[in-house]
Amino acid sequence: MSNRITTKLQEDKKLLSIYFTAGYPALNDTVQIIQDLEKNGVDMIEIGLPFSDPLADGPTIQESSTAALKNGMTTEILFNQLKDIRKTVSIPLIIMGYFNPMLQYGVEAFCKKCQEIGIDGLILPDLPLDVYQDEYEAIFKKYGLKNVFLITPQTSDMRILQIDNASDGFIYMVSSASVTGSKSGFGQEQESYFERIAAMNLKNPQIVGFGIKDEETFKQATKTAKGAIIGSAFIKYLTANGTDKTAEFTKLIR
Repeated sequence: MSNRITTKLQEDKKLLSIYFTAGYPALNDTVQIIQDLEKNGVDMIEIGLPFSDPLADGPTIQESSTAALKNGMTTEILFNQLKDIRKTVSIPLIIMGYFNPMLQYGVEAFCKKCQEIGIDGLILPDLPLDVYQDEYEAIFKKYGLKNVFLITPQTSDMRILQIDNASDGFIYMVSSASVTGSKSGFGQEQESYFERIAAMNLKNPQIVGFGIKDEETFKQATKTAKGAIIGSAFIKYLTANGTDKTAEFTKLIR
């Protein structure tokens, strides 16, 4: 079976990807949130594996991670929650987290479990490209997992080309060099960055994350990119409205 991310990227549409923290608001909300997001037209989901020191995340996701850990979420529990997810969900699922929990679990054991469950890719912001290529790329590929790398406005063109060459899914394009959830919209600086990356004609499509919260920012982010990822805005919505209002949230985006 081909990787679901590859298949999804071939669709002639702008992709909406949603990030949420596993185990938040309640420990056992994970599966229901995934099912509801797919039912309401979301194209791809990033499942956040909570970690005690989430360096790249802003206060909203940090607070949800802290709450999820207090709820008892662990790597093992997440895998158990997801063991039957492919009986009901067909869109791409990506686990986003930090490398430390994966190391603790065992990198090969983690990848093997992802394949068994039906996880399509991983996003690990603190796993450097060279370390990945030297030590882990073969393992990821053995288990059919896409590794998604991040670029920021400060990433050099040379580095972006290296990442493009090392990727075979999509590139996670951070809209600004800040933490998640800290932007209220896109200005000229971000627009110029989006155009600069589009002009590079990379072989991998880009999906923009950080700062997307509504229809306007989704359209801005996807003007040149293939799709956009919403994280903090969705978690804030869950916090304010509970887990049964997913349809209302997705209607705010497109």
